[in-house]
Amino acid sequence: MITVFGSINMDLIATTDRLPKPGETVAGNGFSTAAGGKGANQALAAKRAGASVRMAGAVGTDTFAEPALALLAEAGTDLGAVRHVAGPTGTALILVGGDGENVIVVVPGANGTVTAEDATATVAALGQGDTLMLQLEVPGDAVETALSAAKAAGIRTILNLAPLTADAARLGRMADIVIANETEFELLAGQDGMTAVEREASLVRLHTETGQTLIVTLGGDGVIAIRDGAISRASGLVIEPVDTVGAGDTFCGYFAASLDAGLDFDAALRRAAVAGSLACLSAGAQPSIPLAAAVAAEI
Repeated sequence: MITVFGSINMDLIATTDRLPKPGETVAGNGFSTAAGGKGANQALAAKRAGASVRMAGAVGTDTFAEPALALLAEAGTDLGAVRHVAGPTGTALILVGGDGENVIVVVPGANGTVTAEDATATVAALGQGDTLMLQLEVPGDAVETALSAAKAAGIRTILNLAPLTADAARLGRMADIVIANETEFELLAGQDGMTAVEREASLVRLHTETGQTLIVTLGGDGVIAIRDGAISRASGLVIEPVDTVGAGDTFCGYFAASLDAGLDFDAALRRAAVAGSLACLSAGAQPSIPLAAAVAAEI
């Protein structure tokens, strides 16, 4: 069983031939909405990967609340720990360029009301053998409480170190497994502009200090990780990306579900990397998350 404690958003997505520079206006060529939020995305990815999943978080009382939960509900995700609070549901304003790259502004809305009390209740409902997955789109004190309570209860925790917040480096030391992209890992390691050699050395150093499993996603270059003193690597697929929104969340959800299903670490990395690649082939965070059969066909 995987419980995701995190954000639930509605994504407002505009596409353009190229991303604008600061102060520049460019013409868009498309607009759509899609359910999103890093927590909800990862929950749906884990569910589509075949896991039993519970989502814990909050939505508002606006017209975005129902569509933000629609795909999770359709997939059979347990939404019993999602609170409905007065005010707006979280939103993400996403601009996607012609090369698939994106810029995102997240407005927390109801996600900002998630509390340490919510975290305590969420962890109390977990059992031995369960996994708690978290991100940083809900308040840091709630994430910290959840991580501390899970550690005390012997619950495995996976923290996606995104988005980068002032608490990211500190909270990153509290989880059993940390997943970060290159930029996020540099914050955790305290060094900017790492070369591949420096990144591997930093992985070894941090792992030696903390004993944590550390995973760094590298976009088209796959993923590098360290666990039990050993470096692992996995590649995704060679693709022409349409939209990279949600690819990292797809990786996280598939990785957690793969471990939950009993796959070994290297197999879980490969499956998650392939799923993340497939998520880049269509637009939108949640609509682009592949089903387990599509991932299996590419492994």
